[in-house]
Order: sequence, then C-alpha cells, then structure tokens
Amino acid sequence: MEIQKITLQAGREKSLERKHPWIFSGAIRNLPKGIRNGDVVEVVAKDGSYQATGHYSDGSIAIRILTFDQQPIDANFWQSTIANAANYRKKHLDFPSEHTNAYRLIHGEGDGLPGLVVDIYGEVAVVQCHSLGMHRSINEIAKAIIDVFGGTIKAVYDKSEEALKQGDKKDSWLIGQIADEIDILENGNKFTINFVSGQKTGFFLDQRDNRSFVGHHSPDQSVLNCFSYTGGFSVYALNAGAKDVVSVDVSKTATDLMDKNMALTKHAAKHLSVTANVMEYLKSEEVPMYDIVIIDPPAFAKSINKRHNAVQAYKRLNALALTKVKTGGLLFTFSCSQVVGTQLFYDTIVAAAIEAGRKIRVMRHLSQGADHPVNLFHPEGHYLKGLMLEVS
Repeated sequence: MEIQKITLQAGREKSLERKHPWIFSGAIRNLPKGIRNGDVVEVVAKDGSYQATGHYSDGSIAIRILTFDQQPIDANFWQSTIANAANYRKKHLDFPSEHTNAYRLIHGEGDGLPGLVVDIYGEVAVVQCHSLGMHRSINEIAKAIIDVFGGTIKAVYDKSEEALKQGDKKDSWLIGQIADEIDILENGNKFTINFVSGQKTGFFLDQRDNRSFVGHHSPDQSVLNCFSYTGGFSVYALNAGAKDVVSVDVSKTATDLMDKNMALTKHAAKHLSVTANVMEYLKSEEVPMYDIVIIDPPAFAKSINKRHNAVQAYKRLNALALTKVKTGGLLFTFSCSQVVGTQLFYDTIVAAAIEAGRKIRVMRHLSQGADHPVNLFHPEGHYLKGLMLEVS
C-alpha cells in the first residue's frame, strides 16, 4: 500500500532543519482523506519535496518523526535502529555486564524512536508504547529485539495499556514468557522487581547513577528515604555501610516488595519500612533528623496547567525535608515532572531553603542516567532534575 503524504504549511519545512522530532498540528496544511491515528506518513513541503517520515497522531503533536531520510519503516528499520541503541549501551556503558543486567534499551526520542520505551531486565524486555503508531508495530519491534540480542533475551512483554489509555490494548506477552517477579542486578546490588504489577516497567532505572552517589556518601550515616517505592536508594545505602535506613512510601504494595529487597541485602536489621503519607510523616515532631534525606516524589505535574500547583507542592515538601537534615548533612532532592524545568526546580528549592531557614551548598546537579539519553534537538527528553545539597 502506498504511504500517505502530509503537506506542511508554506515555509514550515524550515523548522525541520532544526531536527526536532515533533511536528505540531498547526504546521500541517492538509491531511489525506482516510488517514488514521498511528499511520506511518511521509511529510512533504508545499512543492512536494520529501522532508521526513513518522507516525501520525490526531493530537497536538501530529507527527513523531522516525527518520529524516526517505526509507521504508520495515523490519530492517526496526532492527538497525534497535541494534544502534544496543551498541551504544554496550560500547559506552558496558550494559549488560556481570554487575548490571537491568537498563533502558530504548528511550524514545533519545534513541530515534519517539513514543517507544524498552527496558531490559535480565532475560526479558519490557516494551511500553506511548503512541498508537508504535503499538501498531509492536510485533515487529519485539522480533527485532530478539534478533538483535541473539537469544540472550528470552521473552518480550508489552506493558502499554496504561501509557496508551486505550481499553482494547491489554498488557500481554509478545514472545515467550517468564515469571512476573524476578531478581535483577544493578551495580552489584540485587533487587526483586515485578514488571507486570510494578509502576512504569517495574523499576526506576533512571536513578541508577544517583543511587550510586547516595551509596558513596552513606557509610556510617543515618538515612531517610522518602517516596522510597521498592527501596532503590535504601539498598544502595545499606550495602555501602549506612548506620540505619528508614524508607517511607504510601503504598503498602511497594513497601512489601521493599522488604523483600532488604532481605536480599543481609542488612534488614538496620532498615525500617514505613507505610505513610510522606508529607504527613515529615510534619511529625517525633521524626528525628538524619545525616542524609532523599526526596524522590512521583511527577507532581503532567501538564502545563498543573505546573503552579506542582511548584508549590515541591516547595512545601522540600521545606519540610530540610527540617529533617542534620547540620552538615545532605539532601538529595528530585523532580521528574517534565513541565517543571531545571531552572524552575532550582528556584523552587531556593524558596524552600529560605522558608526553612537553612544555609545550603550545591554539591551536584543530578539527572537521568546515560541509558536515558537526550536527543540534542529534543530538550524535552531531559525530564529528571535533581540536586545534591549540603545543609547547615
């Protein structure tokens, strides 16, 4: 079947020279009759010259670009693009290795595949599609993953239901099948994860480097890990020799799995799980001060119109957290809200420090790991912001 063509408004092809992988609906001159959400389309200028190929969507982001080179989006395309992503991780990050077998293989625009996330957990690949176009190619994607890894990946699981929010797209096995709950390794630290029932694809792989920073500073320290989920930061702290660790999360399911992870550390006696609302917990005068406090909340804002409320929530949360850090102690604080930019997050923490009346040194600006790369032409791919602060 001949691929459909979408024509840009006059002059809009100039914007594609900047190589941003999104085309917004306002840039489109006309849509072909019968076009469907998720179709692969060619983008052409008013004079008919080829510009790009991508997935069409009926939202404000009308086209997510797969390539600026005229080529078919076929099995060869999926295999070569996924192989490129795998080679990058092996060459520059040494993933997988004997110390780390859990990492992100495909990070959307950062790997040239907008709308696609693939995480590797040992022998399973968990695929999450954020666009219907990607989901319509999911079987080809799964086959390409198996082919690229030459049999070391035994199974591929589709976990796109929540991301797509389309009732007819149910999570399911695409190739093979293994147990839902498995053990993984990250920098030699062992974790039990559940990629079927867990949040996102089962584990927050983007915090790997930041967990290492926490571990480096944890020997003989008391640590409070807030929004701990399944205890990633806590495991690193304990394995590095923390004196004691308290982990707080509102989800009983998360704290139950966290207790399994603590058992894997052999330091469970130094750990306390608390199932509670973090804001209410931090307000309690019974909660002591700690050498290290970690604040890693879920996204407080997923759209621009929620940003103001999110900033206020970050400010209140961090002002409370600063009251729990000992003099000379450390605060690791994060935001994964894409609409809260780096400077706005920084300014929010400044406001929190003023409210708390603490003096602060900025030790590090923190971000997502290199297996979550950012396309230089797509700054929106930088979503995880963090600060490592010394508090006095």
